[in-house]
Amino acid sequence: MNKLNFSIDINAPKDKVWYALWDDENYQNWTSPFCEGTYTISDWDEGSKIYFMAPNGGGMNSRIDIKKPFDTISFKHYGEIKDFKEMPETEITKAWAGSEERYDLSEADGFTTVSVSIDIVESHIEYFKDAFPKALQKLKEIAEAETKSITVRISTKEKLEKVWDYFTKPEHIVNWCFASDDWHAPKAENDLRTGGTFSTTMAAKDGSFSFEFGGTYDEVIPLKRYTYTMGDGRKVTVKFDMMDGAVIVTENFEPEQQNPLDMQRGGWQAILENFKKYLENN
Repeated sequence: MNKLNFSIDINAPKDKVWYALWDDENYQNWTSPFCEGTYTISDWDEGSKIYFMAPNGGGMNSRIDIKKPFDTISFKHYGEIKDFKEMPETEITKAWAGSEERYDLSEADGFTTVSVSIDIVESHIEYFKDAFPKALQKLKEIAEAETKSITVRISTKEKLEKVWDYFTKPEHIVNWCFASDDWHAPKAENDLRTGGTFSTTMAAKDGSFSFEFGGTYDEVIPLKRYTYTMGDGRKVTVKFDMMDGAVIVTENFEPEQQNPLDMQRGGWQAILENFKKYLENN
């Protein structure tokens, strides 16, 4: 096994670089020099399994060995995935099982240095020497530009059918679609089909403020994913992935321009956490 090292300096703070690395749409963009359309499946907790996937169903079965947000993340790779399924160990995979891929971020004077070290078998060295600098250059472009998308997610052991129903049916949406206890969702409508529309009233309980959150569905694949366009034109993708008996619900959304990005990320995450609480207690 050989170890390769790469690094790049990025004119952006660590938190923005971190999200440029691991938010869904950003990850797909900067990793395109390795494989167009690559994506991940994971709850992204330290110690959790993670699949690095290609669109054809191939990929790597790995684990998040270390996760220190905005500082370090390390993956250990253990085996292959084919047709979206983990494959048994072979003599080939045994040669690289346990190999590490590590990212360290350090910030100084507004610049963030991303340092990468990867364990590579001899036959792949030239490929990674060529592809990794291209990928890191894409990462730099993403991190230094205006943020185009934000990802939030939760994981639950409830059955997929229940998760889907509780997330999409109006009689359930009204019980969780708000970020804090001083808000509520008094009304929800949902025509869950391609071309259908939805609307949820989100309001402060004291009556001081309310607004309609709604949009039109661009694509609906039951029990798997759907995409929609909000009234202001922003796009959202919602995915329901299965891994080791858990359902991972992931939302990737385009931010608006009025509120800070951290506030938007926190608000969408809080609503997802509220959904998880309602789902698992009913």
